[in-house]
Amino acid sequence: MHKIITGMSIWLFSCISLPAWSQLSLTGQLRVRTELRNGYGTLETIGNQPAFLTSQRARLNFNYRSSRLLFQASVQDVRVWGADASTINNADGGRLSVHEAWGELVLANAHDSSFGRSSVEYFGIRVGRQELVYDDQRLLGNLDWLQQARRHDAIVFKLLNKGWQADLGAAFNQNTDAFNYNGTSYTPANVPAYVKDSKGNLTSVPAGYLPLVNAAGLSARAGSPSLVATPGTNGANQDYKAMQFLYAAKQWGPTRLAALLFVDEFGRYKLDSVKNIAGADTGWLYGRHFNQAGVNTRATGGLLLTTALDHHQYWRLQAGAYYQFGHDRDGLSLAAYTTTLALTYAPHLLSGTIGWDYLSGNNAFSSSATNHRFDPLYGTPHKFWGYMDYFYAGTGSATGGLNNPFLKGKYVSRNSRLSVELCYHYFGLAAEQKDVKGAVVSKYLGSEVDAVATYGLNKITTLELGACALWATHSMEYAKGITPQAARLNASWVYLQLNLKPDFLQK
Repeated sequence: MHKIITGMSIWLFSCISLPAWSQLSLTGQLRVRTELRNGYGTLETIGNQPAFLTSQRARLNFNYRSSRLLFQASVQDVRVWGADASTINNADGGRLSVHEAWGELVLANAHDSSFGRSSVEYFGIRVGRQELVYDDQRLLGNLDWLQQARRHDAIVFKLLNKGWQADLGAAFNQNTDAFNYNGTSYTPANVPAYVKDSKGNLTSVPAGYLPLVNAAGLSARAGSPSLVATPGTNGANQDYKAMQFLYAAKQWGPTRLAALLFVDEFGRYKLDSVKNIAGADTGWLYGRHFNQAGVNTRATGGLLLTTALDHHQYWRLQAGAYYQFGHDRDGLSLAAYTTTLALTYAPHLLSGTIGWDYLSGNNAFSSSATNHRFDPLYGTPHKFWGYMDYFYAGTGSATGGLNNPFLKGKYVSRNSRLSVELCYHYFGLAAEQKDVKGAVVSKYLGSEVDAVATYGLNKITTLELGACALWATHSMEYAKGITPQAARLNASWVYLQLNLKPDFLQK
């Protein structure tokens, strides 16, 4: 027995003391953000008061690396202060979620002699819950600004060789693995267990049913003026049935050209109604019933070029264009596009950028049945179209698309502890719109100014202060689906954020 114990001790010690073959890290994050919202995301209705709240993300990241395997697990808790009572009931359930849980099998690595001779520099397969982050996160990003962030359940094949990068990914979503669940129909949302019917009576939501509700929380017929619009893909509660993508990029010194083809498929539905009898009342539940065969397939493809214009790399250019075709989530034919162009001058501590983003939309005066409204997929809209998140975020986006020239300036101190950023956005519609009387709506939606200062107190603690203001026109009311003359046109938003990122295994 003594020999066995001694042998096990030697084996365990040898495993612990072989850092050349494996690396282990354990990091955390506590991000607390306090906000004063006076028109954040959408215009405030006249008479409403500003909102004041604090939210937080607590995240624990475990990462393991060896010559044959990469493994990462990230568990997070996201909440608003006060959303839970100080003592919760067992029936309230848990609030923890798994943000990431993936493993990457390393099948070839030219920089590791244990693989012998490799025909490519690197080849691996990543499987599991993971972030998809590519280029500037315009179309695929982790949406890290949101406390809950974004991830996908997918498999991705990764290849690196001679300045080339190629990633091929796929996903197939299902609601449950229950024994009595048949077929592959998929309800693309976090559906509530209960909803009010048209008479205000609470009823359970049928399986495969996505209820339509008005502002009062009551079931509403499709097409009703009070109907809450379905969020776009950047909304928090929508998902695809399946997706496939191919990303390829080539680096030549300071120049990078990237191509993306992304295909996402959405389950087909029919507008349906369910009778609900509650005592003497007979109410109805209206919604989308996702029990139809087949899918609506959407494809997005394009190029993004990033390059330096001088040998000092002070001047940098970014230019890109993407086209969207196939069918949208509702089955309409799709023909939409977006373009981006930006010129940055960054000699030393100061940098400045002038740019223009354009996302196509639908013309209200056109009789075309084709949808021309571009959807920026699963990106990080907070980075691009104003920090107040009026466009392509959870509050939806304008039917008429977006025309967004912008200016940005940034200062970074010599020790990199302090950074200050100032941004200006001009917001306009890309396509003609009309009001309820049929008159043409001005394309100018408003202007936004964002100011953000970030300071690193130490290597694990960062403070961030932001102040943003929006001066909107009445056209913004139409763009956001607000009753004309019912909203305050001047909006503001201020936040203070504390970010703690400890490395628990670092000495």
